[in-house]
Amino acid sequence: QKGLVIGVYTDENGRYSLTKFGSSFNSTVNGKIMELIEGSKIKLGKCLVFNGLDEFYGVAVSGLGKQDIPDDDYEFLNRCKENIRIASSVGSKALQNQTVENIVVDQMSNAEAAAEGAILGLWTFQEFRNNEDREIEPKVHLYDASNADSGSWINGVVKAQAQNIARRLADLPSNILTPYKFAEATMDYLCPCGITVVIRDRYWIEKQRMYAFLTMAQGSCEPPYFVEMAYCGGSPDDKPIVLAGMGLTFDSGGLCLKPCDGMPEFRGNCVGAAVVVGVMKAIAQYKLPINVIGLLPLMENMIGGLAVKPGDIVLAKNERTIRVEDPNNAGRVVMADTVVYADQFKPCLVNSIGSFTLGIRKCLGSSSTPVYTTSQEMWDEMKKAGTDTGDRVWRFPLWEHYNHRNTLYPGVDYHNVGYQGHSRGGDSALAAAFVRAFAPKNADFVHMDITGTALITSGKTTPYYRRGYMTGRPTRTIIQFLKQLANPGSKPSTC
Repeated sequence: QKGLVIGVYTDENGRYSLTKFGSSFNSTVNGKIMELIEGSKIKLGKCLVFNGLDEFYGVAVSGLGKQDIPDDDYEFLNRCKENIRIASSVGSKALQNQTVENIVVDQMSNAEAAAEGAILGLWTFQEFRNNEDREIEPKVHLYDASNADSGSWINGVVKAQAQNIARRLADLPSNILTPYKFAEATMDYLCPCGITVVIRDRYWIEKQRMYAFLTMAQGSCEPPYFVEMAYCGGSPDDKPIVLAGMGLTFDSGGLCLKPCDGMPEFRGNCVGAAVVVGVMKAIAQYKLPINVIGLLPLMENMIGGLAVKPGDIVLAKNERTIRVEDPNNAGRVVMADTVVYADQFKPCLVNSIGSFTLGIRKCLGSSSTPVYTTSQEMWDEMKKAGTDTGDRVWRFPLWEHYNHRNTLYPGVDYHNVGYQGHSRGGDSALAAAFVRAFAPKNADFVHMDITGTALITSGKTTPYYRRGYMTGRPTRTIIQFLKQLANPGSKPSTC
């Protein structure tokens, strides 16, 4: 069965107007679409499906809201593109519910956004369900591709598929996706793209004196691994960008155990590493003229006889001591060794990505990803990327105040919680300052705490993310960010 998604605008008087390709199809069926939607009150995020029109089993007419809506600078949002993503996803899912196996999508006014919405909206995690009980997984194509913007459509497909890789890896249960299996999956995804992937075992980790990483991992029976990826699209003399993704394939909290209610979600604490894998695949497909190194520390944070105890002191790769006051804050300790290792590449930028603190979810919810950075230029580019992709970012302070709180305890260099005394809270900023303290001093630094945006979604605020699944955010924003850095002065596709 074949289905079609077309978009329809609504003006302030409630009158409808179809998109360019929607109008063309309406003419093909002698005006039937406009007749059928008359008085139906289709609004943004809603659609109607009509059956038996032309060659299609179902035609989904999906609301786009107002036409020619400007960018919202206050909201950091390109509303035109975001409305297209919503309309495309809602229409595609409606056809999926009617068991349509082949869906063609109207490009509306931006083919890239239409592709993103459809592919993200149709994705489900169901590889462990009985085949008979699985939802249809439709193939998605661009409607009237010979006359539409096929190049932009392909760009959107690449971004959305990269994010779906991150979603899958984050959603896999930890007994299936162990640290080693994650490393294997990284090779499977990236080696065919020409990216060099090297998997390091615990003996290499110990030889590198990454004792902080090793010690945090020793509570688990699953050995840790360190994955190094290299994409060389630029000149050999160009300084690389390092993407460091936190990869805790399960995070129980260690001896400071997380509450049982909701603990299964923390199989997704490898989502930082999963995002990096998706981003690396996309930049290889785009053939961006930059050099990028990906670093993934993979481990489980578990309880056990060898688990780190509150108050233990560990030694980082740079010979700094860290007091582990709370093993539930393992991520920042693991990332300390990772960004120290990054210094050997003499990078121009280090971007650390991970689900570091639950506090940021209470602060921002799922609205946006907090960005901590030492560079105004990097912030401007990241903000621009988030506005374009609809996966927004918001800048938080990376002040010396937070680094000072991380170093206030006597007898050690750093503390993995930070001084609480009269100045409590600020967990996410403390984590960012902690990682920055170990990062290369001669490189720009960006830290993203993706706990609120990357893990399980309610599915209510953004229609192209389904309830109960990991989102894999902010994969598309980082891809767009790197595209901008690779091509200075380039402008995103317009509506």
